[in-house]
Amino acid sequence: MRKPSRLQRGAALVELALVLPLLLAVCFAITEFGRAIYTYDTLAKSARDAARYLTTQTTGSSAAWATARNLAAYGNPAGTGPALVTGLDATNMASLVVICDPSDQPRCAGNLNQGADPSINTVTVRITGFRFSPLLDVLGFTGFYGGGSGSIASIPFGDIAVTMRKL
Repeated sequence: MRKPSRLQRGAALVELALVLPLLLAVCFAITEFGRAIYTYDTLAKSARDAARYLTTQTTGSSAAWATARNLAAYGNPAGTGPALVTGLDATNMASLVVICDPSDQPRCAGNLNQGADPSINTVTVRITGFRFSPLLDVLGFTGFYGGGSGSIASIPFGDIAVTMRKL
């Protein structure tokens, strides 16, 4: 068995130094992608809970709407404790959680008397304009090593809407 020559000493360390930033960037990107999916799923579930609550409440009740917004943002009717998702809290909850029921006419005309024999009323809870903020800027990390100028400060989510039949 031959011994490696003097010129080969430290080659593995140099290769590791070249490849490690790319491997770390891929690991961080996978982690952030998983967090984004988890956040989206949490928002979808909270919108579903808020819509389910509103199906049993009086149409147009501002107290019921406030409780539904608390359910969407905090996961409980009182609106106590930390927000379910960072970025959806009391400061921006009213603008991000939009509620449509048959009382909100003409803005929510689609929620009144849908179908025929019998016609039904529906309630819709929509989380709109939410932006996911990654913990690590993976593009900035790779740009530092690769010389690029890309950056991800936040990722906009599409509208998350749930419509249910009003009882």
